[in-house]
Amino acid sequence: VYKRQVLDSWDNQKSIDYRRIMDVSPSWGTAVIVQSMVFGNRSEGSGSGVLFTAHPYRKVQRVALWGDYAYQDQGEDIVSGLVTSYPISIEQAGIDGRSRDETLEIRFPEIYQQLLSISRELVYDKRWSPQEIEFTFEGPDSEDLYILQTRDMITIKQKELLNVFVESPDLDQSTLAKGIGVSGSALAGKAVFTSENIALLRAREPETPLILIRQDTVPEDITIISLTDGLLTSRGGQTSHASVVAVRLEKTCVVGCKQLRVYESHAEVNGHRIEFGDEVSIDGRNGLLLRGSHPVREEMHILPI
Repeated sequence: VYKRQVLDSWDNQKSIDYRRIMDVSPSWGTAVIVQSMVFGNRSEGSGSGVLFTAHPYRKVQRVALWGDYAYQDQGEDIVSGLVTSYPISIEQAGIDGRSRDETLEIRFPEIYQQLLSISRELVYDKRWSPQEIEFTFEGPDSEDLYILQTRDMITIKQKELLNVFVESPDLDQSTLAKGIGVSGSALAGKAVFTSENIALLRAREPETPLILIRQDTVPEDITIISLTDGLLTSRGGQTSHASVVAVRLEKTCVVGCKQLRVYESHAEVNGHRIEFGDEVSIDGRNGLLLRGSHPVREEMHILPI
């Protein structure tokens, strides 16, 4: 029954929309993988996650583990952005501004070291491209680790044109909150919450960038995300659904803005209310959310190797 459901999913509306947006041929077909179940929710000593073998928005040749994991949870919880996830490495926690004590590297050192060893083997020895790896561990020991799948990760060019906000006293005073920068760079636009909001502003101000504000996103949201220029969520991490879709669609994206509370037609953050059509700015490099619209300028960045 489940095998039939997976095969039938190739022709549901969500899949049709995804292929249209991603320019994927409908004639390829799908496949079913049958494998043993492993459980990341057996105890507080188990968990699951998704990691990159390289920094997702800094082109590097060295293996540097990056991503999200949660203990006592299954993988779909992390990808959906419905649970609090934690960074993989101490290096990542420092750049993201998150606690190093909750990293996989500190909390589950044997699992981290095994993942690091596997990643180095794939990239250095087998000469694979940087990888995106899904994993589950049923306990804290290295033999409890299971690799569910691995695939080439999306990397960026060594030279990249980035937008940065023009420095000003107003800019310094406009920061509302900080999340996790996933993709893109400085973007100033107007807040939208629904497809109706998007249609109204596109008709009225076709050149104005639109920033979709959501608590989190689900696969069905790919169409509405494709119609906007930026995405801001209160939940999720580097590997949540919102992040993956935003990177693939090349949208500016900030996720995991924990101070943000999102409602049906407005949002609140640290005492500031954001309504439909309000001017807001986000920075997909450093994860900032700013009040108002701020001028940007273009810079050529030579990214670190």
